[in-house]
Amino acid sequence: MMIASYNFKQIGDVLIVVLGQDKGIQTSKKNGNIVALKNEDGKIIGYNIFNVSSITPEIKNQNGQVILSDNQIDKLNEAIVSAGFDTKLPSKVSPKFVVGFVKSMKEHPKSSHLYITETEVEDGKTLQIVSSSPNMQEGIKVVVAEVGAMMPNGLIIWPSELKDVESDGMICSGRELKIPNAPDRPGALILPDSYKIGEPFDFDKAITLFDE
Repeated sequence: MMIASYNFKQIGDVLIVVLGQDKGIQTSKKNGNIVALKNEDGKIIGYNIFNVSSITPEIKNQNGQVILSDNQIDKLNEAIVSAGFDTKLPSKVSPKFVVGFVKSMKEHPKSSHLYITETEVEDGKTLQIVSSSPNMQEGIKVVVAEVGAMMPNGLIIWPSELKDVESDGMICSGRELKIPNAPDRPGALILPDSYKIGEPFDFDKAITLFDE
């Protein structure tokens, strides 16, 4: 996984790159303009790349989450290796917002407002996702934020437990996805049948979902 973000006004000319979940005690090592962040096992889980516009000048046009091009990744990896680190940024990152299909659901044994779903996200692959959506039901197409997704509000989706039940992802509402005119209330975004299971969710296409 890889999540990159850039906000010049808030933190300056720094690219924040997340490569894994922060668990336990975190340590850091700085070589030149690059800081490697490590978990308690010594594994690199991210980088803070300072003065990043000297490596990829077009980054200054970005704000928020950044989808890095192949060329940008190559340049950043050159800088990472030159700084003495051996954990490179991945060249291919799969989409984290996908169209899912709720194959089954049941009530959570420890909660009256949570549901345990088995949600298909591509051919043969299903995820157990715990959802609080009041309109949850079997047989609907939904937007799934898989583990490693960054929500529009900056929240990163990690594996979690809700009242002792594992949940690997999140079934999203239109409001959480910040789709224009989405209802300002809880509830899964139920997609039309024209959406295909497993395809990346197209945010641009979704702009018209709530047109009157």
